[in-house]
Amino acid sequence: MTFQRITVDPEVCSGKPCIRGLRFPVSRLLGLLAAGETPESILKSYPYLEPEDIQEALSYAALLADEQVIEFA
Repeated sequence: MTFQRITVDPEVCSGKPCIRGLRFPVSRLLGLLAAGETPESILKSYPYLEPEDIQEALSYAALLADEQVIEFA
C-alpha cells in the first residue's frame, strides 16, 4: 500500500510521518481522533488539513496495527 499524503523527511519533525510534508505529524492527527475529536472539528481547527488527510492517516494506522509484533522475553 502506498500513501500519497503521508511523507517522511528527516528534515521535517525529525523524520516522523507527517501529513503532506507539513509539520503536522500523523500521530498528532490520530491522537486527536482517539481523544474524541471529530473529523469536522479537526478540519475547522486546522484549515490546512483536508478530509483525505484524515482518511489516509486512519489507513496508515490500520496498516501499522496489522504488522506482526514480536515480543522479547
